[in-house]
Amino acid sequence: MKNFALIGAAGYIAPRHLAAIRDTGNDLLAALDRFDSVGILDSYFPQAHFFTEFERFDRHIDKLKRKGDKIDYVSICTPNYLHDSHIRFALRSNADAICEKPLVLNPWNLEALQEIEKETGNKVFNILQLRLHPSIIALKEKTDNEKNDKLYDIDLTYLTSRGNWYGNSWKGEISKSGGIATNIGIHFFDMLIWIFGAVKENIVHVVKEDHAAGMLYLEKARVRWFLSINYDHLPAEAKAQNKRTFRAITVDGKEIEFSEGFGDLHTRSYEEVMKGNGFGLEKAMPSITLAHDIRVATAVVPKGEHHPFIKSV
Repeated sequence: MKNFALIGAAGYIAPRHLAAIRDTGNDLLAALDRFDSVGILDSYFPQAHFFTEFERFDRHIDKLKRKGDKIDYVSICTPNYLHDSHIRFALRSNADAICEKPLVLNPWNLEALQEIEKETGNKVFNILQLRLHPSIIALKEKTDNEKNDKLYDIDLTYLTSRGNWYGNSWKGEISKSGGIATNIGIHFFDMLIWIFGAVKENIVHVVKEDHAAGMLYLEKARVRWFLSINYDHLPAEAKAQNKRTFRAITVDGKEIEFSEGFGDLHTRSYEEVMKGNGFGLEKAMPSITLAHDIRVATAVVPKGEHHPFIKSV
């Protein structure tokens, strides 16, 4: 059994990490969040010590280490811009870090963490749960077995509408969230690069606060992509069904169904980390770099291939 600490206990994703810690037979000794709405801890680890101030949390972690109850892993569920700092805290506390995506906002942040890994001997693991989804694994196996010269045509469409609160939270600040390509698109970009190979060309057609779109040319695919958090961008059929989300990935015109099967992917991720098979810094670098490049790109008017949703918005 391993000892865990968790930073970001009041966040919406924290329950998945709490369940993963419990379901892998480990123990949570301490949790931190500036907000104290953490009654969820009662359902998983009621005995865990909870702190709203980092300084007291830091002191408690050090005290545990001196008593011989060293923290083995720190799970990080905080806002994107804080991941870098909290990962460094974990490594310097002689613990490994398990961090939500995006691991960091910029590729050079990863390079710095690689240096700290070498200095401390501890590791950073990223939650890239789509790589563990059965449908996505099946797609990768299929493409790996196809002829090497085959070039796939892919449409990625992901609309997840958000209310007015979004722009007034840290997610609405590009310097904190990384913008829509990072905050909404990072796991899809990681999945596509994992399956279809490295980025050869990245063309951005739209990059705004509430939506972005472009063309990606990967080693084995042409990808038309569109991301949005604007309710008005939803297709009419989605609105008619009172849906606030629309997600579709097609490969050569055939839709990939992966709306189900997400329930235990965080636990699966933790299981792989425990086995020594977690996704490290080098696995996160390609998608972090791509999302950064989209964020700073100058959009160009589409003259050739482009996502069909661009016209409708």
